[in-house]
Amino acid sequence: MARPVVAIVGRPNVGKSTLFNKLIGQRLSIVDDTPGVTRDRIYGDCDWLGHNLLLIDTGGIEPYSDDIILSQMRRQAQLAIDSADVIIFVTDLRTGIVATDSEVATMLQKSGKPIVLCVNKSDTVGDAPPEFYEFYNLGLGDPVAVSATHGHGTGDLLDAVLEHLPEKLEEQTDDDTIKVAIIGKPNVGKSSLVNKVAGEERVIVSNIAGTTRDATDTFVENKYGKFVLIDTAGLRRKSKVDNAIEKYSIIRAKMAVERATVCVIMIDATEGFTEQDSKVAGIAHEMGKACIIAVNKWDAVEKDGTTMVNYRKKLMGDFAFMSYAPIIFISAHTGQRIDKLFELIKFVDDQNAMRISTGKLNDVLASATARVQPPTDKGKRLKIYYMTQASTRPPTFVCFVNRKDLFHYSYQRYLDNQIREVFGLEGTPTRFFIREREEKKK
Repeated sequence: MARPVVAIVGRPNVGKSTLFNKLIGQRLSIVDDTPGVTRDRIYGDCDWLGHNLLLIDTGGIEPYSDDIILSQMRRQAQLAIDSADVIIFVTDLRTGIVATDSEVATMLQKSGKPIVLCVNKSDTVGDAPPEFYEFYNLGLGDPVAVSATHGHGTGDLLDAVLEHLPEKLEEQTDDDTIKVAIIGKPNVGKSSLVNKVAGEERVIVSNIAGTTRDATDTFVENKYGKFVLIDTAGLRRKSKVDNAIEKYSIIRAKMAVERATVCVIMIDATEGFTEQDSKVAGIAHEMGKACIIAVNKWDAVEKDGTTMVNYRKKLMGDFAFMSYAPIIFISAHTGQRIDKLFELIKFVDDQNAMRISTGKLNDVLASATARVQPPTDKGKRLKIYYMTQASTRPPTFVCFVNRKDLFHYSYQRYLDNQIREVFGLEGTPTRFFIREREEKKK
């Protein structure tokens, strides 16, 4: 069985994300005073008294709003409620009960799920103020006074959550799960891809660029293995990042890439390659992640017999700095080649984790140096004594030489190509470190 799922819900701006961050012990959800900052469901781990809980932070619920974003946030919160074992309903002591609180309480009661009523912003220590007892009127049992900012009452809150959990839930630990970050500029179809794969409306999809602000996780299991898809906010040019919320989103997108092992770089087939696509890909390349270039919306492109070949050839030139990355043409809308995409994700992840023995590596080195002599300078020739692989993810090689200054980048690239020719390493960058070693005196 899966571990317990706890959804944190409530109207906008009552401190749900602050509470979520406090409980998981890190700043995963965006926190800002602007209502509606958290839009999608955010997942995080929380350990309490030997129980490992999966917490879901949700966007604020506005039960009767017609606003397109707010209404979709409401649907996202409902999905979180449906999948939760226990619900934490967050209210605000300072404002007291408002009409929206009562409406949300009614909505939660209809779900039939256990509810723990949290009265947030109870920042004073000691006896609860008189206004605290007003929250009994919601009919949800004993409220728990909490200060998400200072951490007061969070232990009591988690104790109340544990009281509603089944006796024992077996926790699944999947070390073989591949974490995949879906990255790209805004509105290329990242969320549509996640929703298509998950078979549900897992993240908000809208043609309004910037709808996804947080990075969200979706677990998928198929014949190729187990995957966690991390949908990220589209990365925009810095000149277009005009508020603090989007700045947080860029930081979180980079964090998503950092914790992923494979990055799917999505390109809009109808727009073609842009400078921003190069910058997005550069983040994954610099972090040493396995990469796939997925050209989305391929169903919307008019084609003839050479369209794909020509498009691929142009992209290979555009992404010359990461020529190792395979290119696949997909449609998140129709599901075209989505199955092939997962096969490719598994393949490049294996390549990123490949380890080559020192003996085989030096056989390639001997053959390569015999074919093309190492460079010389003022009568002094570069000598490469031997090479070894220091680590994986990405494959990292250490070369021991007589003089580092003679090891030109062009020769390093030549050796890299020779290694790839023999061992593959498709879809993954490589790293080379040069160590200088004195020649032994005869």
